[in-house]
Amino acid sequence: MELEKQANIVGAIHDRLDQYVGQRLSVRANMGRSKIVESEGVLVQVHPQLFIMEVDRKRGRKTRQSYQYVDVLTGTVELSQNGESLFQPLIDELENSDDKEAVK
Repeated sequence: MELEKQANIVGAIHDRLDQYVGQRLSVRANMGRSKIVESEGVLVQVHPQLFIMEVDRKRGRKTRQSYQYVDVLTGTVELSQNGESLFQPLIDELENSDDKEAVK
């Protein structure tokens, strides 16, 4: 995938997440070595390179976790709301456009 195209997609992810600030989201993060962390929390802030979630922990405690938009692009981090993926249609569209370019 071209660098310019990746930058545009990361920008689109940022813009879309900006609409969800203050809303509850589910996060599924692949931390490597077969470790997958699933949590739920509120999207607190979006910054140019990353976004911050306030995640619920045991006994009513909360922690803040930050993720990069590139992790969403690569599928390392998946975000959903009410069981529906926020970015799966975008990822599917990317895969289809890459297949079309490979055929050319």
